Amino acid sequence: MLGDIEAAEDAIQDAYLVALERWPREGHPKHASAWILTTARHRAIDKLRRERRGREKAERLAALEFGAPPRDPFAEDREMNVIPDDRLGLMFACCHPGLGVEARIALTLRTLGGLSTEEIAEAFLVPSATIAQRLVRVKRKIRDAAIPLDVPAPERLPERLADVCSVLYLIFNEGYLASAGDSLVRRDLCDEAIRLTRVLAHLMPQEPEVMGLLALMLYHHSRRDARSDSDGRLIPLAEQDRKLWDDTAIAEASAFMERAARHQFEGPYQLQAAIAAEHARARELGRVDWERIAELYARLAAIAPSPIVDLNRAVALGFAYGPLLGLAALDAIDARALETYHPAYVARADFLRRLGREAEARDAYAAALALTQNARERAFLEAKMLEAGASVTPRDDERDSR
Repeated sequence: MLGDIEAAEDAIQDAYLVALERWPREGHPKHASAWILTTARHRAIDKLRRERRGREKAERLAALEFGAPPRDPFAEDREMNVIPDDRLGLMFACCHPGLGVEARIALTLRTLGGLSTEEIAEAFLVPSATIAQRLVRVKRKIRDAAIPLDVPAPERLPERLADVCSVLYLIFNEGYLASAGDSLVRRDLCDEAIRLTRVLAHLMPQEPEVMGLLALMLYHHSRRDARSDSDGRLIPLAEQDRKLWDDTAIAEASAFMERAARHQFEGPYQLQAAIAAEHARARELGRVDWERIAELYARLAAIAPSPIVDLNRAVALGFAYGPLLGLAALDAIDARALETYHPAYVARADFLRRLGREAEARDAYAAALALTQNARERAFLEAKMLEAGASVTPRDDERDSR
């Protein structure tokens, strides 16, 4: 209604403050979401009336004052809606083709995905200031160009599907391995990403990449109970107790992969899911088919090239054919593309240790440690450095907690 995301955010925040003040005193309203929207609308009208006069203000004010009143989005019959989930519908709305690809994905992650600016920057491998600037610019463009953020009609959904899949994928990734904080995994994000992808798979049942994305999430999430010990310490894939993996989730993922394969279209999510499936099938570490995984990464690089895909292929090559070949593949990647991506330094350190080059491995672990904000990953890397014969000095912000 406002045509301005920042103004809408401000109005909603104002409404929350009013609710915090009134609800404990007056009682909880029967339709809470409609109450919030109505209050937000009134606050927005009051603010517009106080602002300077002008044609744009008059048009926005008229739209608010004389437009349809806010509805309760949870009270209507879901069968009447194009997309049977409000959050997923808004993701399609935010992924408007009139906005730049990275800008609209960042906007959706920040507004609807529960990710901070810093977490989005980590996902894009760019500085936080860059993402902050993109968010400011895209919000300004929506306002100035009057870009409507409406849920598209059913026939327009496919043109935004790739963006929505990217958003769900990045939400899951942040949940699977939190970029900062004290927890290795944010299950709330993983569970919500999986839930929304299930809704998407039901909404668009003929899209093999949606099936591949859901399978990928399920394969990875099946390891959740084996990825850390009772104290929250990180357990790498090679050391996990595979009996703790969730066989039900693995079976469901495999069923989605079989459905996707019938469409005879090989996409990036299906290839990533196929890689995860190789790990899921090998219930003992020595049975992992690393040659097959390296070949799948090569196919992924051909259709969706990225430095991270190249890095993962290098790791697979190192396990399939030895650390010398893996290190050579890693050295062939443009170092600038991965200079702030700590897993690249971890991979280098592991290759160097396997080659007996402990001093160089310690330097690589130190570089990874300097880039890591997650407390569990930091503890894991510090332990690796100690194994390699290095002394570790805690950061200033960690001294007291230790």
